[in-house]
Amino acid sequence: MVAFGKKLKENQIEEWREYYINYKFLKKKVNRYTRQIEVGAENQHYVLKDFSRMLDCQIEKIVLFLIQQQGLLASRLLNLGEEHDALLQQEHNALLQQSDDSKIPELREAYRAVGQDLLKLLFFVEMNATGLRKILKKFDKRFGYRFTDYYVKTRANHPYSQLQQVFKHVGIEAVVGAISRNLADLQDHEGNHISIYDQPSLRHPVFSHIYRKLYAVDPIIDSIRAAVNKLSNSTSFLEYLGKHAFIIQEELPTSSEDSFIEQNYHFMSLLLNLVNTFLYMVNTYIIVPTADNYSLSLGAAATVCGVIIGSMAVAQVFSSIYFSAWSNRSYLRPLVFSSIILLAGNTLYALAYDLNSISVLLIGRLFCGLGSARAVNRRYISDCVPLKLRMQASAGFVSASALGMACGPALACLFQTNFKIYSLTFNEDTLPGWVMAFAWLAYLLWLWISFREPSHETKELVPQQTNSGLFVNDSAVESGFTQPLLLKAEAENQDEGVCQEIEDGDEDSEGSHEPVTSIVSAYRLLTPSVKVQLFIYFMLKYAMEILLAESSVITGYYFIWSPSSVAIFLACLGLTVLPVNVFVGSYISNKFEERQVLLASEIMVCIGILLSFNILIPYSVPQYVGSALITFVSAEVLEGVNLSLLSRVMSSRLARGTYNGGLLSTEAGTLARVIADGTITLSGYLSESRLLNATLLPSLFICISSIVATCFTYNSLY
Repeated sequence: MVAFGKKLKENQIEEWREYYINYKFLKKKVNRYTRQIEVGAENQHYVLKDFSRMLDCQIEKIVLFLIQQQGLLASRLLNLGEEHDALLQQEHNALLQQSDDSKIPELREAYRAVGQDLLKLLFFVEMNATGLRKILKKFDKRFGYRFTDYYVKTRANHPYSQLQQVFKHVGIEAVVGAISRNLADLQDHEGNHISIYDQPSLRHPVFSHIYRKLYAVDPIIDSIRAAVNKLSNSTSFLEYLGKHAFIIQEELPTSSEDSFIEQNYHFMSLLLNLVNTFLYMVNTYIIVPTADNYSLSLGAAATVCGVIIGSMAVAQVFSSIYFSAWSNRSYLRPLVFSSIILLAGNTLYALAYDLNSISVLLIGRLFCGLGSARAVNRRYISDCVPLKLRMQASAGFVSASALGMACGPALACLFQTNFKIYSLTFNEDTLPGWVMAFAWLAYLLWLWISFREPSHETKELVPQQTNSGLFVNDSAVESGFTQPLLLKAEAENQDEGVCQEIEDGDEDSEGSHEPVTSIVSAYRLLTPSVKVQLFIYFMLKYAMEILLAESSVITGYYFIWSPSSVAIFLACLGLTVLPVNVFVGSYISNKFEERQVLLASEIMVCIGILLSFNILIPYSVPQYVGSALITFVSAEVLEGVNLSLLSRVMSSRLARGTYNGGLLSTEAGTLARVIADGTITLSGYLSESRLLNATLLPSLFICISSIVATCFTYNSLY
């Protein structure tokens, strides 16, 4: 893996050389500050002020050059616009047939040339933004994150902030729009009468190729869109859901890697992964409405439903690790193993009724947890889906999970029957097991017939470099490969030998992107911001599990709801997932920063928990349903924003390998479910009348703790 500083030096554009962030100089200053503080030559207050001043100068240089280049592009577009208007005017004259059509290709090429220069400017902004993030990260590493808090707090939200100019690339969108509109208008001369404003902003990937052929979208427009999307932290619905899936990538693949992935991409295999995700979520929640009745029929207390539901999560803590490791070598074999284990587990769950054994029932649920292949599903999307389809596939992963969460309880309310075939009983308690066993059997046959094992050769491909920064390759842009740009060389100084030695060692350690090989190594990479985000994820999963797992017991005790009523209630909660994500991804995230949405969602979860307590007044259905809806919807909003922020602040070394970021978040959520289900069972010993408040108290404490922790790390989430 080529270090960032070396990539800058090797791929610089000579004429823009002096306007880039001087990354090498700033690194040397960080190293020098470290030595000065160690020997007591400088205090930390001076270091913060001095480095802030230098960084301000670097950002100002970048921003002024950016504005200058935008002005030059705007001037060229203005001149081309006059030529375009003159050409359009000919169409309204009587001498239309005598118009010089040879000017059209020339005008189009001129707009494309502006587009190429815009791409260079986009890469200029991107590389400088990357340099700023890396130097802030390096300073944080040396000085305990104090600088990020100080610098972001004083610069990011200031009305004259130049930092926002770099990260928000202000004004570039107007240039993109002008090029896109004029190139589209020039197609009118070739019989394609369509405006860019009549085109949908989001197109399904299946039709994208047909769309390009039908409307002859200029390749430079696709390149610009790809570059802008890569530079932006866009909050469209699909991208929001993709972040929600927490399918993180070490970095965008090179052109050779993505080309290999695209050649070996198999849609049916992806579909089978999404179906596996859907079925597993159905399997998780299909028993929730009837778990308390099932435990009563086997002679146990109703609150044992917490153990029944939680036993699946207990097994998932361990299954996530071995499935994550297994996916390093194969995808088909772990999916086959998962299906067989889930088939056996659901069969045991159904047979427990006739065997009158709570032990068999718990073993069946443990087997179901051991068959959790969600780590494989995430890994397949990350490694085997082309870059241009990865966001849609990630959104499909979240949608399949949400649909399964809603369909599980909905199916349970259909099983209101009771009959026997030979000695096997089929009723509302056993039918969830039998139906899921049949579903996994059918899935296993489909998997064996249709799944194609992808090649793992992409992991062995060596990233290719280019030494040319002057020419922008369109296909490289589409595949996510960008031309790294420049770095101004700093004059050698008297202690360069020492600085260079430290710098090279530091660059090697930072440039090492080898995946971690142990849970201890993974833990050492967790910064305070990452730890807080994992704790927030733990909190929201704990609160949701308390709400869902004890719903049948609480509603049965206070409102005498039937299992079918509980199933309908849970299905309605599950159906809110996608609409809420549409609203947040398409509107809320465009209006507010993610850290603001994060904190607001935590507060709303806290309010929902507070409203759920049974204090003084008689407990009513409106109070329970209203507080549950606030808690559940707020937790769903929080989950998407939390995982989005987590994917940004987490080390790139946690993108691949067995102990990856997806595994850590899965383990945090699964552990929360285990503890929540154990809390329900233990609280049951206090009697059902005290169950509600006893389980809500830990949720409230954890939620308040997460809010406090968020406030302490708020500025590091920029």
